Amino acid sequence: MRVRIETRLDYDYPERAESLLQIEAAVAPDQTVVEEHLSFDPPLTFVRRDDPVSGERRVAFEHQGRLAIVYTAVVEIAHREMDLAGAVQHRVAELPIETLPYLRGSRYCPSDTFETIADQKFGNLRGGERVAAIVAWIIGHLEYRPCSDWRTTALETYVQRAGVCRDFAHLAVTLCRASDIPARVASVYALGLHPPDFHAVAEVFVGGRWRLLDPTGLAPIDGLVRIAYGRDAADVAFLTIFGQANMVSQSVTVTAD
Repeated sequence: MRVRIETRLDYDYPERAESLLQIEAAVAPDQTVVEEHLSFDPPLTFVRRDDPVSGERRVAFEHQGRLAIVYTAVVEIAHREMDLAGAVQHRVAELPIETLPYLRGSRYCPSDTFETIADQKFGNLRGGERVAAIVAWIIGHLEYRPCSDWRTTALETYVQRAGVCRDFAHLAVTLCRASDIPARVASVYALGLHPPDFHAVAEVFVGGRWRLLDPTGLAPIDGLVRIAYGRDAADVAFLTIFGQANMVSQSVTVTAD
């Protein structure tokens, strides 16, 4: 599948400040950037801070005043076999070293407080079947409703039974980690998401590889373009500002090409 992406950000920097921008499609085996363009108005000098291991692509820049950022791209998405049935859960000693950090709790995913909950709800399941049950439970018990902010953790989401995509992703990741399954949050562009926006999903390591899943159930997996992944939303912010800036407007459009 081939998708076309257009992202527009308009910010006002009252004082000169550095920023780290992370909105470009990542380099990954299951997606190929066919063409892309990143522009700033007014033009500015930036430094690339790409990660050769994760494939994440970032730019650092410094600015004061109004700034318009436009990113356009065409991305080819390979077929993804995401069936969780029969995907085995690995012993910790058998896991690839790079998956181990995603077994631990993090700022928004306090998995150590969810071990009893995970066992009570999903204790008779393992591996892919357990992940599928976790996602089904979240879709069936949480309401997609803006009621959270940047401080909300998976614990508050579990209690409130509501949130937005990052909250759904945090809860899925937390319950998987509490089940001894490596899990991480991924920021993506999502074909078919309404209203269109940056989207947060989860990735789990079962059956020998990472598998994307959308705990909101709002976007098809084959239409996701990965931007970044990390322990939780703090690692995958699309714009990190080291100072002050005000968002004037923001838009994301993803269409089939």
